[in-house]
Amino acid sequence: MRYFEDFQVGQVHELGSYVVSREELLAFARQYDPQPFHLDEEAGRQSIFGSIIASGWQTAAICHRLLVESLLKDSSSMGSPGVDELRWLLPVRPGDTISARIEVLASTPSRSKPDRGSIKTRMEVRNQRDEVVMTETAAVLFRRRPEAS
Repeated sequence: MRYFEDFQVGQVHELGSYVVSREELLAFARQYDPQPFHLDEEAGRQSIFGSIIASGWQTAAICHRLLVESLLKDSSSMGSPGVDELRWLLPVRPGDTISARIEVLASTPSRSKPDRGSIKTRMEVRNQRDEVVMTETAAVLFRRRPEAS
């Protein structure tokens, strides 16, 4: 179990990788982001992207799943009070393999609630060509390690 005290400024955690399939890209777009360049090959070719692309929201959702599976599921995470910055820098295309890593930028114990603290993080997402496709800066709340009795 990871607690607030286990996260040190400067630490980097590799979160794994994920292949974005065309079928999954289309299903997500149909349900959550039905813009033509996410749904239609010809519209994608005619767009500034030159092909069909994944929704940025899908990229973010995939990366958060990687975060939960590799780091948060075995932690005392209490959720997040929000995202400070989210940037989609390059499109994610069908068949791309995206990988994510997270760096601890700051660690702040709560002054009003001594059982928890906040970790400020920066997530970086890269494609198989090692190009940064997304960045996100956010905070995550964690319980503090219980004191031994």
